[in-house]
Amino acid sequence: MKNSKLSFIAFVTLTTLAHAGGDFEVVTPYESEDIKNVEEMVVEEVVQPVVKTPVIVETAVVEEPKNLKSIYANGFYAGLGITATRYKTSCRSRCANAGIDKTIGILGRVGYDFNQYIGLEARGIKTSLKDNGGTVKHAGVFIKPMLPIGDKSNLYGLVGLAKTTTQGKLQRTDAETLALGAGIEVDLSKDSPKDGRYNREFDGQGDQEKGIGLFVDYEKMVVKSGAPALDALSAGLTYDF
Repeated sequence: MKNSKLSFIAFVTLTTLAHAGGDFEVVTPYESEDIKNVEEMVVEEVVQPVVKTPVIVETAVVEEPKNLKSIYANGFYAGLGITATRYKTSCRSRCANAGIDKTIGILGRVGYDFNQYIGLEARGIKTSLKDNGGTVKHAGVFIKPMLPIGDKSNLYGLVGLAKTTTQGKLQRTDAETLALGAGIEVDLSKDSPKDGRYNREFDGQGDQEKGIGLFVDYEKMVVKSGAPALDALSAGLTYDF
């Protein structure tokens, strides 16, 4: 009798649940673990690549004007001037031919400027007006270092070998020795730019424009121990071709 009551109660309970629409679902331990794994997943950020816009640099091409006249400028020049020389013997006062002689003569120079900083020059001196009966002859070839000062002037040096002879009452000299000098050139011509293509860039710099110029320089004609002191101070005109 007792078992029959229990069976009846169970039947009524199940029938009630069925009418209420209840569903039974069995939760397995695997489903709980999957939910946990989903929660622990890390969402990776997707980085979009940066696309750089290329920079285009335009180069301006400067075209040289057509039909330019070619202007040929060379480095040759020639000069002529007056020189005053001083001749002092190396003898002591006890020598019969001791003393100082001063003479005046002419100086000639020709040369070529390779650029605005270096050139080559040949020059010669001959005196004739006598003070104490002596004359001087001098000729040499010189390297000519230069320093342009603007467009109108040019400082220069002289380093070379020269032959110098003297005649007269004083100590006779006949020497082939080192000679040194320095001077300045000034352009007297009107420098005006010409429309054309020059064959060298330095034309017109430091008294190298075609035309007349003025020069003043000093030269120690004999650089040798025991030799008489021979100096020359010269001034004159040059012409740049």
